[in-house]
Amino acid sequence: MSANDSASLDVPTARALIADNPDTLIVDVRTPAEFETAHIAGAINLPLDQVDAHLSRIVADAGGRLLLVCQSGNRATQACTKLVGAGLTDAAVMTGGMGAWNAAGAPVEHGRQRWSLERQVRLVTGLMVLLAVLAAIWLPGAQYLAGAIGAGLTLAAVTNTCAMGMLLARLPYNRSGGCDVDAAIARLRREGAPA
Repeated sequence: MSANDSASLDVPTARALIADNPDTLIVDVRTPAEFETAHIAGAINLPLDQVDAHLSRIVADAGGRLLLVCQSGNRATQACTKLVGAGLTDAAVMTGGMGAWNAAGAPVEHGRQRWSLERQVRLVTGLMVLLAVLAAIWLPGAQYLAGAIGAGLTLAAVTNTCAMGMLLARLPYNRSGGCDVDAAIARLRREGAPA
């Protein structure tokens, strides 16, 4: 399987896979705060930045098919591409992410409610544009900051990445509750594999 061939599963197919194959490992690549808000029962929280940092361990230890999940599907797709590129042979992305899961009325485990990373990006971006436009009233040239933000959003859409999201994911608000990477990777380990 190549990075471009990784499977995408809609919610009904993902639910059937989880029900029919107990070896399916649901890996949620959202921030710990997003995971705490709501997640699929039995999911393993392994944020995207930790996937990047531990690619070889994850590929070596994966003991079943990985079903990658995030809020919308974008981060899960990025994680899947990296994992398949590093040699993982059995991974799939749930299209539409937790948004689609929730819209389908699928069961979730709830915790303390937090804002999703995408919502935080919209808030910060909107505030920056608003402040740049207001500042332009008194500071000539401040409107160029709003133009730079628009260019950044365009680049984010074209490359399917989000630098602001990656920065916001590092804030203490999004890391609170934390993610024990060693414990998460241990849950991926196949039976009888050396620790």
